[in-house]
Amino acid sequence: MTQLQFNLDFDQIKAEVMQSDLNDVLKSSIVVLFNQYMEMERDKYMKNTSHERSEDRHDYRNGYYTRDLIVNVGKVTLKVPRTRSGEFSTAIFEKYQRCDKAFLLSMLEMVISGVSTRKVSKIVEQLCGENVSKSMVSELTKKLDPIVNSWTQKPLDRQYYNYIYVDAMYIKVREYHRVVSKAVYIALGVNSQDKREILGFKVAGNESQKTWNEFFESLIARGLQPPKLVISDAHEGLKAAIMEKFLNVSWQRCTVHFLRNIIQTIPKKGSKEAREHLKEIFKAPTQTISRMLKDEFIVKFEEDKKYIKAIETLDAGYEDAIQFYAEDKDTHVHIRTTNVLERLNSEVRKRESIIRIFPNEESAFRLIGAVLMDREETMDIGGKKFFYRTKD
Repeated sequence: MTQLQFNLDFDQIKAEVMQSDLNDVLKSSIVVLFNQYMEMERDKYMKNTSHERSEDRHDYRNGYYTRDLIVNVGKVTLKVPRTRSGEFSTAIFEKYQRCDKAFLLSMLEMVISGVSTRKVSKIVEQLCGENVSKSMVSELTKKLDPIVNSWTQKPLDRQYYNYIYVDAMYIKVREYHRVVSKAVYIALGVNSQDKREILGFKVAGNESQKTWNEFFESLIARGLQPPKLVISDAHEGLKAAIMEKFLNVSWQRCTVHFLRNIIQTIPKKGSKEAREHLKEIFKAPTQTISRMLKDEFIVKFEEDKKYIKAIETLDAGYEDAIQFYAEDKDTHVHIRTTNVLERLNSEVRKRESIIRIFPNEESAFRLIGAVLMDREETMDIGGKKFFYRTKD
């Protein structure tokens, strides 16, 4: 391949250095370099240099036009050579168009990471001297649609998921000139290799058995098989949907939520001993010890009217809260609560707290999906696993 060689105008670069800050120096150097490179590209195309006569001439130089190019140090304006026939074209823009793509991706990453569109606009203006409106940033985020949609339709029949965590969080969305509350359903699975995957999510009007059924149906349609255990809180609609859509599957009631429900029935004053006892019930190393601690709690406090409701609540929900004991001991600390999903929800909250109110349901789906995709990439990467298995 023919190599292009040329000499830079160092006097021009020196003059720029003496009169500019570092960023301007870099930009000016790039302009000189790229302009001269394009000039030599045209000379090669013409097979002669400027003012050189040749019998083989097949085109004529026709001046220049200006065109902007975004590079790492910002936007530069170049003098692009042209010919009369219009057949000559430089490879500079084709070669460096990835800079534009990288720049757009950086903007998207800022948005996904929780930087508001207003702040993104200011950052871009500082970097490039280019005024980028909030609406432009919002339009840019729509490029995420096909990516998020594809991710939410990934097949789920290539792995078996032993454990599935499900939960809903609430966001605010504008709808018909009103601000309404919407539920965001999220499902996370732990596969047979003990690695976590986000199975899917859905934005819906409210949390009910009907909407949970629809969410589970969408996962099953993508190939999800009934797991060994479904872990969630005790929302009535969710419980009913789990029983309907996952027959013969055990349900683990989140012990953190369950304890909270029990403790809320106890007066705060003078109840420290009772509260500590309740916590030990679900931290017990075996189911036998847990049942013993539960029975001791009932015997100890059943004569005190202040604890009647707490005992009733404990007795009614206890069996659903100890299903984790049937699984391998190394998994207990992780599968007895929905803490892993709560942490995932907090990542969404970081972005949601900046936006406060999503402009529509589509934008909520788009950005929450992007956040979840970004989070999944860092889950249990390489040889890392969710469960720490002790050697026998």
